[in-house]
Amino acid sequence: MTPARPAPFGAFSAVWFFYFAAIGMFNPYAPLWFKDLGFSTLAIGAIASMQAWTRILAPYGWGWLGDHGGRRVWLVRWACAACVLAAAGLLLARGYTAVAACVVVLFLANGAVVPLSEAALSRHLSRGGEMDAARYGRVRVWGSIGFIVTVVVAGGVLDLAGIGWFPWLVTGMFALLLAAALRLPDTRDDSGGHETAPAVLSVLRQPVVAWFFAAVFFTVLAHTSLYTFLSLYLDDMGYPKSAVGGLWAVAVVVEIAFFWFQGRVFGRLDAHGWLLWAAALSVLRFVLTAAFGGSALVLVAAQLLHAVTFAAQHAACIVLVNRHFPGPLRGRGQALYTVLGYGVSGVIGGVGGGWLSTRLGFAAVFWAAVVAAALGWACALRSARHARAAVAAPAGG
Repeated sequence: MTPARPAPFGAFSAVWFFYFAAIGMFNPYAPLWFKDLGFSTLAIGAIASMQAWTRILAPYGWGWLGDHGGRRVWLVRWACAACVLAAAGLLLARGYTAVAACVVVLFLANGAVVPLSEAALSRHLSRGGEMDAARYGRVRVWGSIGFIVTVVVAGGVLDLAGIGWFPWLVTGMFALLLAAALRLPDTRDDSGGHETAPAVLSVLRQPVVAWFFAAVFFTVLAHTSLYTFLSLYLDDMGYPKSAVGGLWAVAVVVEIAFFWFQGRVFGRLDAHGWLLWAAALSVLRFVLTAAFGGSALVLVAAQLLHAVTFAAQHAACIVLVNRHFPGPLRGRGQALYTVLGYGVSGVIGGVGGGWLSTRLGFAAVFWAAVVAAALGWACALRSARHARAAVAAPAGG
């Protein structure tokens, strides 16, 4: 009898590392390169918004293809290859239209990596319909490590070599991502073809799922205040750039710590319980940020909450998506999590936050985040109640 092949967790860890390393290279430093090319602030903002816009459509399209063909890893490889070509295009592009086209292709392609890799990984982690959250944390932590390492190292490299090296570094990072994707096992996933892939709408109509996605949307919408406006808010408050970077580092370090020790703490609550705590602590985090922005110590305390408001929330979401979208639905379930959680919310949060900040100041953006997080808590509570009712119904019957 042929022994079972070990699960390729090292290969998935490498994919997460280089994917988030590439994001850590692009997001902080691409605007500086665009500025060096002579683009206006409006033009830079328009290009930056393309990442959020592509997240509305691209992940679900890739997820649909993966669910209907079962070749999720194969699609990840082709998507990574397209990322390399699009990034390489930046080596030649200099005009606004050419650069914008390369960026659009880049993010349309990398929209495949997260949902399809999550779906492929969850297949290896699932036992009896539930995912091994402890093992997932040990894999996902490498994404956070890749991000923080690249942000720090790339800043030093670009300071020494000049921002003109940015497209070369981005291309190299996506090439390493492709190399990592090529190490993933080339196996057909649990969807055998389009006839075996059921409609996703029937799952979305379930109240527990609908309220879950509503909770994800509002909680992540609250966090767009951080991703888009925290650095600007701190700069407006007079903090030096070193302090801004330090506060971001605090959040990423506790995120890494949670994922690494997830196996010890995650089982103390069910996934719905973590969603409730994440939303509740998000309310506290944004109250502290909005009301006490002048206190560095309070801001450090607020950033420490990132361990729960992001890391625990994300882990709980992956568990619930895997539970509600098993087998041939995995790709579309993960894609919906990306689209509803980070695509739509990113667009609305960026546009709405920009409007608020120009009229009422940056603190108003974080007060709006308090409201969004509170709505997320209310939706998470409704989802949890429906989940408990579904479990109690068979026993009552």
